[in-house]
Amino acid sequence: MPHKAANPEYIRQNYQYMMLSKDLEENIYIFQVLLKESSDVVFREFNIGDKKVKGFLMYIDGMIDKFVIDRNVLRPMMIEARKLDEVTYTKKQFFDYMKDYFITACDVKEKDKIGDILDGILEGDTAVIIDGIDKSMVISTKGWEGRNISESTTESYVRGPKEAFVETLRINTSMLRRRIKHPDFVIENLKIGKYSKTDVSIAYVKSIADDTVVQEVKKRLKKVQIDGVIDSGYLEEFIEDNPFSPFPQIAHSEKPDKVSAEILEGKVAILVDGSPFVLTVPVIFAQFFQAGEDYYERYFLASALRVLRIIAMLTALLFPSIYIAETTFHQEMIPTQLAISVAAQREGVPFPALLEALFMEVTFEILREAGIRLPMQVGQAVSIVGGLVIGQAAVQAGLVSPAMVIVVALTGIASFAIPAFNIAITFRLLRFIIMIAAGTLGFFGIIMVVMMILAHMASLESFGVPYLSPLTPSRAQELSDVLIRVPWWAKILRPRTIQRKNIVRQEDTRG
Repeated sequence: MPHKAANPEYIRQNYQYMMLSKDLEENIYIFQVLLKESSDVVFREFNIGDKKVKGFLMYIDGMIDKFVIDRNVLRPMMIEARKLDEVTYTKKQFFDYMKDYFITACDVKEKDKIGDILDGILEGDTAVIIDGIDKSMVISTKGWEGRNISESTTESYVRGPKEAFVETLRINTSMLRRRIKHPDFVIENLKIGKYSKTDVSIAYVKSIADDTVVQEVKKRLKKVQIDGVIDSGYLEEFIEDNPFSPFPQIAHSEKPDKVSAEILEGKVAILVDGSPFVLTVPVIFAQFFQAGEDYYERYFLASALRVLRIIAMLTALLFPSIYIAETTFHQEMIPTQLAISVAAQREGVPFPALLEALFMEVTFEILREAGIRLPMQVGQAVSIVGGLVIGQAAVQAGLVSPAMVIVVALTGIASFAIPAFNIAITFRLLRFIIMIAAGTLGFFGIIMVVMMILAHMASLESFGVPYLSPLTPSRAQELSDVLIRVPWWAKILRPRTIQRKNIVRQEDTRG
């Protein structure tokens, strides 16, 4: 045994560069130094056939399928290999015989670096080392338990596919592959995370996706240097264009049908092992108001729902601010009867409308957050009972007026109508800024803040695509799928803002 290999500290620091030895005992020693403190690692020594050739097998319990190891690895090598007794062979021939004729697993790789073998074991493979051979068979035996495919909890459809992504990367890629059966559909893999070594896949259609966007995605992902990637949200913050903007510049979804449709438009999907949320880039602002179900219902119904969502967005963002501005600075704009009614309701309230609104909005946000974090059965009860009791008690105590309770309730319900949760959170935060502007400067303050928000949005880009396109810069042809949706037979071209090299989506207008 070489002197340096006997030093455990040397092995731990240099195992990535060390080569496998022909001495089985030395190889066992090296792997035991690296993994002996882990109780879930299984080391198994055995004899191959009747020649008493020694073999060594390693895997991590819980990450492998024991049935595969028993049927496809151990049984053939220990029992079936007796057929080799009458054959004369060298050590290398013996190794090749084992790999080519006895190991019946689907995927077997030859590895000779300690680091490569260790990476395979940690990913759920099984390594087999034979005495006198300086290379190993790394056999694919992955078989851990995972969540079954079930219905999405964050994106619900009345009509459309129900299945959602799960935490296993290969199951997620298979769900996309099942929908896009073309050789141009590419799934590229890379590993990110110093310690987690998380598998990340980039999926796109080579003949549709913009090459510049694909290269930019790869470039940004390869730059990520982090200890571990536990969810796709980690990567989102690393690769978005403007990390200081409150607006999301990367979309995410746990619906394979929605992600497949976006890939067919020319976008690039990023899948992370362990996360059911798949990222897609580039993104435009208008798509946050489009639900996947829009494309399964009749076009005029989908168009009406989109207009309704735009109204809900404006309500969620501006309704409390307009109420504050009108009751504080612009009472002359309210019809007389309504002004008298509102004034009568606010007669006993000791606070200005701004503080009244802030009190109710903060209370509502706390209730909503508590409802999400608590277990489902308890959370719903807290949200409903808390909202009713606190609202009624606040009115009776004279802290807020009944009109303000109605304003806050309508605002909250309107925010739930926005399909994308991440953009809804952005509006929740911006609402407070606009409310403060309305309480100090009236409508002038509202207009000023809204103009600043629009200017900021116009300056944003997502992987080279303007955030507000196709509204600005204006592309009239693509407006047919923004505020309204035209019938499928009229969607001849793909959006030019996303990609430019293959814009024809379909040839015939109608069958």
